[in-house]
Amino acid sequence: MSGSLIDIKKRIASTKKTSQITSAMQMVAASKLTKSEQSSRRFQEYASKVRSITTHLASSRLEDIDNVSDPNYENNMKMYNQLLVERPVKKTGYIVVTSDKGLAGGYNSSIIKKTLEILKKDHEGQDNYVLMAIGGTGADFFKHRGMPVAYELRGLSDYPKYDEIRKIVNSAIQMYNSEVFDELYVCYNHHVNTLSSAFRAEKMLPIVDLDASEATEFEQEYIMEPDEEAILNTLLPLYAESLIYGAVLDSKTAEHASRMTAMKSSTENANNIIDDLTISYNRARQAAITEEITEIVGGAAALEE
Repeated sequence: MSGSLIDIKKRIASTKKTSQITSAMQMVAASKLTKSEQSSRRFQEYASKVRSITTHLASSRLEDIDNVSDPNYENNMKMYNQLLVERPVKKTGYIVVTSDKGLAGGYNSSIIKKTLEILKKDHEGQDNYVLMAIGGTGADFFKHRGMPVAYELRGLSDYPKYDEIRKIVNSAIQMYNSEVFDELYVCYNHHVNTLSSAFRAEKMLPIVDLDASEATEFEQEYIMEPDEEAILNTLLPLYAESLIYGAVLDSKTAEHASRMTAMKSSTENANNIIDDLTISYNRARQAAITEEITEIVGGAAALEE
C-alpha cells in the first residue's frame, strides 16, 4: 500500500509541474496573440490604402480588358499587366502556411487536411499544381510524401516582418509571370476570434477582385509622375504582396490563438488529473490507516486471550 501511495504522490507532483509549464505557455501565447492582432490591424490600414489607389488607377484599364467586343481587345491584353490577366489554367500554385512548431492543437492538421482535399478534388495529378510551403510542418509533410514543393520558408518570427517573406512572395510573382503556374492560392487559417479560426484558400493571382465601381468614390484626380502605366506597374506587385503578407499575418495570429487555447485546455486537463489523483491518494491513505487500525486491534485482542 505504501508503494502505491508513493507512486500516486509522484504522479501528482509530475502533473503539477506539467500544469505549471502549460499555464506559462498559455500566458506567453496570450501575450503574443494580443501583439499579433495589433500588428495585423495596423497592416490592414496600409493594405486598404494600396487597394484604393490601385483600384482608382486601374479602373479605366479594367473596362478595356472586360470589353471583349473591342477591336483592340487583343492589344489591350498584351499591354495589360500580367498580374491582372486571367489565362487558361494549366497549373495552379499554392502557398500553404503552417507553423514550424507543434503544441497548437489542430492548427496544422486542419490546414493540411483541407489543402489535401482541394488538391484531390481540383487536380488529376501532381503535374497540375505546385506547392510553396511557409512553415516546417507543412513543408515536411508534403516533401515526405513526394509532393512538388517548389519553395519552402522556415523560421518565421512570432511577428513576421515583410523582409522575412519577401523572397517567397517575389518568387511566387516571378513564377506566375513566367507562367510556371497560371493562378495562385494561399491556404491558411483565418483568425476569427480567440476560440476559433476558419480555413481559407484565397485566390491571390491573377488579381481579379479589383472592382472598377470602387473608383467612383474618388472625386479628385491624381497628378502622376512619370505616368499612370509606370505607377500602376509598380503598385500591382505591391498590392499582390500585401495580399500574401496579410494572409501570413492573419495565419500567425490564428496560430497564437490556437496555441493559447491548446495550452489552456492542457492546463485544465492537468488540473483535473491532479484532482482525480488526489482523491485516489486520499482513499488509498484512508484504506492504509484503516488496515493499520485493524491490525492493531487484532493484535491487542490476541494479547488479551
